[in-house]
Parts: sequence; structure tokens; C-alpha cells
Amino acid sequence: MKSFQSPRGLLFAAVVGIWCFAAQAQEAPPGADVERLLAIAREANPEYAGMRYEAQAAAERVTPAGALPDPRFRTELMDITKGGEQNPTLLPSNVGSTRYTLMQDLPWFGKRDLKREIAEFEAEGSRGKARGTWSELAAKIKTAQAQRYFLHGNEKLTQEILDLIVRLEKIAQNRYANGLSAQQDVIRAQIEQTNMKNELVALESESRQVNARLNALLARPAAAPLAQPEKLRTLPVPGQLNPAALEERVRTRNPQLFTEEARIKSAEKGRDLVYKNRYPDFNVGIAPVQYGSAIKEWGLMVEINIPLQQSSRRSQEREAEATLSAARSRKEASANQLLSELSENLAGLEAAQRTDVLATTSLLPQAELTFNAALAGYENGKLDFATLLDAQRQIRQAKQNQIKAQAEAQLRLAEVEKLLGEDL
Repeated sequence: MKSFQSPRGLLFAAVVGIWCFAAQAQEAPPGADVERLLAIAREANPEYAGMRYEAQAAAERVTPAGALPDPRFRTELMDITKGGEQNPTLLPSNVGSTRYTLMQDLPWFGKRDLKREIAEFEAEGSRGKARGTWSELAAKIKTAQAQRYFLHGNEKLTQEILDLIVRLEKIAQNRYANGLSAQQDVIRAQIEQTNMKNELVALESESRQVNARLNALLARPAAAPLAQPEKLRTLPVPGQLNPAALEERVRTRNPQLFTEEARIKSAEKGRDLVYKNRYPDFNVGIAPVQYGSAIKEWGLMVEINIPLQQSSRRSQEREAEATLSAARSRKEASANQLLSELSENLAGLEAAQRTDVLATTSLLPQAELTFNAALAGYENGKLDFATLLDAQRQIRQAKQNQIKAQAEAQLRLAEVEKLLGEDL
């Protein structure tokens, strides 16, 4: 009996298959590349979310800072017994007179604008802090990813070396069985295997620790699965690493310096506001007076405060000047420190790139040639096993230098981008 399936059934099966494949792809754990990790952190990290909310709260304080204070209303019941002719009453129409006063405080000209500008600069400072928090968080994630790449590469390399030592042990056993070498060669190979296994245990433990730290940055459970890192980010070309251009970008875009500049501007406006306190504030009001059930009198009121406490105000002015000078000094100190860190990390990045090139183009090929020659010499009885192990260690050291240099370059790049406040 011949079986067949309808086109509609085939289409349904294909759709279900595609849906299942897409669902599996969506459920794949993050960690293969740093871009997805950064996207998760931007949405889920609670520290960064808290700084964003603080910046939002600071922005909402701008409008109230420049607004007039609420007006005040006062009611005064005069002669509530009408000269003793009646019992006390609180009805406005039954007392001798009732005064209604509506009052409004009016700051001296320009004070409201200064308060609003101070709040605006404080809001800018909060936004700068939020940017700084993200720069710090992104740098930590990039650093953790580079460490994961280094550990994963080291683990693969150690496993490869372990497999190589197993093969060398078999060669040593064959030579020992044929009386061509000593039993000590076999024992050395076994000791080397044990050392490799111990290193694998240490690497696995360190990888779990780094994964736990990375999951914490992503607001995920510490033991949540992470994909193995597949690749590193592409390093910038030399033209993007011009020190003078990067120094200028640090001065203009670094979140910390942006925040310090906002503090300076806020301190300048605060100083101006303190000097404005030399002039009085006003309180104006209007007061209708009710007799019986009719308004028969109107009054106007103007009140000012008298700025007599000059010694107190001079102290406040000196405080404002000192606060401004402190803000300027802090920015200068921060700029010097940041530019020093930039220079240090650029030098480290260049050294890591050069080390990677040397390991790839020179050290590793030389080590492989040395090992192949040592292996051939040992099989021919011209070299001892210790020399062969030394040649194997040279290959391992060259590959470790290569992986370490690549990870170091990523670490330095992350630090440079943190100083810039943006990706290169």
C-alpha cells in the first residue's frame, strides 16, 4: 500500500519545523558574542536602571525649581461678639468684620531663572552619572567576555596538549618495550598528563567564577548557562587610535568630565544666586473686608524682607566661591587622571597587538618546527625525552602568549572605550 501526504500537511510540517528551529534559536543562551551581552545588560541591569531613574527624577525637578511658590489665603474674623452683644460666632456675616487676604511671594528678579538653571545642570550631572554607570558596566562585561575567551582558549589548548602527551606516552612505551629508551620517559609523560589534568580543573573553576560574575552583571542567576565565546571584537585600525584625537574625545565626551562640567556650571549659577540674596524678596497681597454680607473695603499689602545680616551673606558668598573653585579643581584633577589612563591603555593595546603578531608569525612557527624536529630526533634515538617535552612546552607557551595577547588587547580596548564613554 502506497502512503502519501497532502501538500497542506507538508506545509504545516514545514511551518512547525521552522517555528521549532526559531524557538530553539531564541532559547540559545547568550555569551557567544559581547553585543548580545551588552543588549541584555542595558535592559536588565538594576544599577544602570536605578541611575536612569535618578536622572529622570532630576529632570523632573527643573520645572518646580523655577516656579512661583503657591499663593496663601488667610481669613480673619474680627469682633466675633460684636462688642459683647452676642455670643461668639464664626459666621462671617454675623461678626463685626471679616478680612480675606490672598498673598503671593515674589522672589527678586532673576532668582527663579537661576534656580531653574541650577536644576537643569544638576539634571545634566545625573545624566552624566547614568552614562558613566553604563560605561563602567559595559567595560566590566567586555572584560569578563575577554577573560572567558582567554580561559576557553586555554582550556582547549590544555586539552590538545594533554592529547599530545598521551600520544607521546605511547611512543615512549613502544620505545621502552623495544629497549630503546628508559622507563623514566613513560613516567615523565604520565606526570605531565597529571599536571595537564590539574590545570584543566583550575581553568574550569576559574571559568565558573567568571561566568558567575558576568551573570550578576546581566541580572541572571549565577549558575545560568552561557554559550562559549566564539569570537573577539575587531580591534580598531591604527588611524582610530590617534592619541591626540582620543584625548580630545575624552575631554569632550567622557561621562565623568561631563558630570564635573555640569557641577561647575551649577556652582556658577549657585554663586550668582547667592549674590542675588543681597536684594529683598517681596510678598504682595490683596485683602477685601466683609461687613455683614457685603464687601465694603479693599486693602493692598506689600511686604519685603530686609537683608540686614551682611556677615552671614558674605560667608555664604565666600562659600559659593570656594565651592566653584573646588568644582573646577576636581574637573582638572579628573582630566589629568583620565588622560594618564588613556595613554597607559593605548600603550598596553599597542604592546598586546605587537605581541600577538610576533607570536603568530614568528614564535609559534618556530616552536612547531622545533617540536617536529625533536619528535623525529626522539623517534630516531638522537634526542632524549626531556628535550621533546621542552619542545612541546615551547609550543604551548607560544599559543598561550597568542591567546593572552588577544585577550589583553580586548581588555585595553574596553578601558579605552570606558574613558571615551562610547565605542570606537
